[in-house]
Amino acid sequence: MRTHRIAAIPGDGIGVEVVAAGLEVLHALAARDGGFELEVSHFDWSTDRYRRTGAFMPADGADQLRAFDAILFGAVGAPDVPDHLTLWGLRLAICQPLDQYANVRPTRVLPGIQSPLRHVNGGELDWVIVRENSEGEYAGQGGRSHPGLPLEVATDVSVYTRAGVERIMRFAFSLARSRPRKLLTVVTKSNAQRHGMVLWDQIAAEVAADFPDVSWDKMLVDAMTVRMTMKPASLDTIVATNLHADILSDLAAALAGSIGVAPTANLNPERDTPSMFEPIHGSAFDITGKGIANPVATFWTAAMMLEHLGERPAAERLMKAVEKVTADTSLHTPDLGGSATTRAVTDAMLATIRGDNS
Repeated sequence: MRTHRIAAIPGDGIGVEVVAAGLEVLHALAARDGGFELEVSHFDWSTDRYRRTGAFMPADGADQLRAFDAILFGAVGAPDVPDHLTLWGLRLAICQPLDQYANVRPTRVLPGIQSPLRHVNGGELDWVIVRENSEGEYAGQGGRSHPGLPLEVATDVSVYTRAGVERIMRFAFSLARSRPRKLLTVVTKSNAQRHGMVLWDQIAAEVAADFPDVSWDKMLVDAMTVRMTMKPASLDTIVATNLHADILSDLAAALAGSIGVAPTANLNPERDTPSMFEPIHGSAFDITGKGIANPVATFWTAAMMLEHLGERPAAERLMKAVEKVTADTSLHTPDLGGSATTRAVTDAMLATIRGDNS
């Protein structure tokens, strides 16, 4: 029996609700397959903890997580706490010390879900966005000087290192090579950002030489939003900086029907540290406690986690269950235009998994 140690960090808002649903489904899969089990440890790291103790997580929190095989993360953020405190106090405080430098966000139109784009179906919108997850605009370099004075200055410095750019480019080209179309689009803004992004472009071209079987092109980020909307079928694998991919992946989720179905993985590809898996919808305090949060993003995220852990058959079974459930429009939550509850969607997933004899 294979045992995988999972750190569960539900966090804030609907993160608590969807992580609970995700764990139910994961345990049902493990029970059905019989070849593996999940040993789950729960962490109360959250905004509530920050209010009680002054910190979202212990000072050695990232080191505590090194003992696990993977991390399942819900969300962080609350209306009464500034967002920069929550992000840097928890999510980035995990991603950066554990060097989870490759953020991977698959996007496609699932069965039963309607894209807001006319005449678009799953075959025309099937992307994977690779986000550089450790430097760029979110490197943490900068500061404020002369607070409160007319000459107060605030800076955030985008950091691009040869090592950081090269490793994310190699990851993105390798991922593109593994997909049927072998097509990569490199997103840039080197016309205006003439130092860091020119280095980004240069290294992309250098790495491309090692992947002659991968077709690639380059797009300015503003033009990329137009291409995603007007010519979605022209894209497959996409790589972009921390900020650019953060924005483009939310656009991608919306174009696929809802941010409520969008998964993500924060990977350490070398597996020197555990990787972290999270739905991208955030804490959504406007619907917290109403029982209507869409758990599909967490189920898809859980499938990515299982694949990372080497449980490919279980991951495939989970995605088949997701597709069967989303195909039933009576199981659509309000973000998809329906009236289903988190509980109803989760129960349908459990029934599908337990009844699947494939």
